[in-house]
Amino acid sequence: MFTEDDLLPISALQHLAFCERQAALIHLEGEWQENKLTVEGHGLHDKVHEDDAEVRNGVRLVRGLRVRSLEFGLVGAIDMLELTPVDSAEAGGVALPGLRGRFLPYIVEYKRGRPKLDHCDEIQLCAQALCLEEMLGASIAESAFFYGTPRRRHAVTLDMDLRAETGRLAVRLREIIDSGQTPPPEYAPRCQNCSLIDLCLPQAPRQEGSVSRYLKRTINEVTSEETA
Repeated sequence: MFTEDDLLPISALQHLAFCERQAALIHLEGEWQENKLTVEGHGLHDKVHEDDAEVRNGVRLVRGLRVRSLEFGLVGAIDMLELTPVDSAEAGGVALPGLRGRFLPYIVEYKRGRPKLDHCDEIQLCAQALCLEEMLGASIAESAFFYGTPRRRHAVTLDMDLRAETGRLAVRLREIIDSGQTPPPEYAPRCQNCSLIDLCLPQAPRQEGSVSRYLKRTINEVTSEETA
């Protein structure tokens, strides 16, 4: 078990699932750079968190709930937690401090754009569920994203494979943080969507003899853009 002082941010797991170097640049070296995608994402989250809690059609909505897991060593916040009244523990209901009855917890995370082809978002959602399960003694089978562009929910089943992958990444994240070493860059198509590409420089030469090829490719790209 970890202590409160050992906890690492859940957001780092999402970054790690996207790219180990990105996670290290942000969470080891303290680097961050906004792009259009991250700015729009912050705006969406700020709007979600305008009201802390309310009851709508009998369902209690809690926004910006802080969660943590001492088993996995993670801490973070849930955009919105829906608490639906249910009759029994068999229906998935849990007792909550200060409230009568039992409630079925359901996490909703807000994202800009459309569902991604990779599973980085699912890792973040699963980590939030693992934290909440530990805090409430609950079992959460499903959660959801609300994506900004289609403006509808996308349900995610929190199956054993997703839980195992999330746990593995939590271990790997701690290995990287404890090592203090940022992994070297490795260019991939996903780099074009990374806000840190100008800091990471994934296409810059790292080996002797590759400088001339790098300069030639870069000059050709600039020339092509100017003549287009």
